[in-house]
Amino acid sequence: MGILTLSAGSRKPNETMRILLTTFFGVVFGFLIGVSFPTLSLTKSNKSSGFFPVIDLAYSEGKSGSETVLSPLSSMKGKSSSSMQAPNSNDTSKIWVPSNPRGAERLPPGFVVAESDYYLRRLWGDPKEDLTSAPRYLVTFTVGYDQRKNIDACVKKFSENFTILLFHYDGRVSEWDEFEWSKNAIHVSARKQTKWWYAKRFLHPDIVAPYDYIFIWDEDLGVEHFNAEEYIKLVKKHGLEISQPGLEPNKGLTWQMTKRRGNSEVHKITEEKPGWCTDPHLPPCAAFVEIMAPVFSRDAWRCVWHMIQNDLVHGWGLDFALRKCIEPAHEKIGVVDSQWIVHQTIPSLGNQGESQDGKKPWQGVKERCRKEWTMFQNRLASAERTYFRTAGLAPPNSNGH
Repeated sequence: MGILTLSAGSRKPNETMRILLTTFFGVVFGFLIGVSFPTLSLTKSNKSSGFFPVIDLAYSEGKSGSETVLSPLSSMKGKSSSSMQAPNSNDTSKIWVPSNPRGAERLPPGFVVAESDYYLRRLWGDPKEDLTSAPRYLVTFTVGYDQRKNIDACVKKFSENFTILLFHYDGRVSEWDEFEWSKNAIHVSARKQTKWWYAKRFLHPDIVAPYDYIFIWDEDLGVEHFNAEEYIKLVKKHGLEISQPGLEPNKGLTWQMTKRRGNSEVHKITEEKPGWCTDPHLPPCAAFVEIMAPVFSRDAWRCVWHMIQNDLVHGWGLDFALRKCIEPAHEKIGVVDSQWIVHQTIPSLGNQGESQDGKKPWQGVKERCRKEWTMFQNRLASAERTYFRTAGLAPPNSNGH
């Protein structure tokens, strides 16, 4: 088959002129149409490649009103800040819910899950059938393997209504499988860390939100005379938001407030040594429990968690400040006498320290505890002064520790 060709020299002169005029008028018409739209936005295609930055091109009108400038705006520029900005209020195709948790504003509220739990789930089957029961309470112990027998005795005092969470400061986790209950417990391990270090990082209020009460206990507690379910009943009966079991033996106890009384279910106030309590409603005469075996309601813990300082890992001073999370504190903080425990005072965590300057490991830990207490008090006092000064208010007279 031949190929048909047309030579330019064979065109007639008037035909060539007609083509030139048509082209000229087309250019003029296109220019007139273009200037009638001073701003043009070229949006990126939905099928643009994900391998290269997308460039948004926009025409912007110059200062004189007649000059048009093409300015490339990379979508990569300012990505970290612009990604969290609210969309244009006129853009109804985008979701923006300011009342959602921070960072989730672009999600529909009905899909947001702001809280979690420590419930164990299966890897198979229908998710709705995973949980045969949902424990209402949480108990945590910060443990070393050497205290396993004592922890075993403690765990047996807590019913199936409790999730068991062990924080391992010695790194020995798998050995605990000798106990059947350990296979259903939650284990978190970080060497040479305290329970308040763990609490700040693994007991966020949104994680423990399903639990009505949170027990944050040491490993050296004798529980022969303790029953967790009965304890919960008494806490509810007496309206305690923060509590602890009474302590025995009396020998060696520092505070009268936490000493067990044999003739009552609960007590909320006591008398201390002369000069220790400038106000009978303030610690250590009231609104006070120690940090070895505290129990918090869900609401109380949400406040207390925010009080824990990231770098002050021993928690000293926290016991005197707990009252700031409860009102009235002297009525809602107390000691449960009829469910009592024994503090065995085993310095197991203290021995996790290191010898420095000829001092034994436990001595260095003790010095750190005292230093943290002073730092905690100073930070809290400074923050309160700043608050009242900024608000233009006179600080209240409070001589509590």
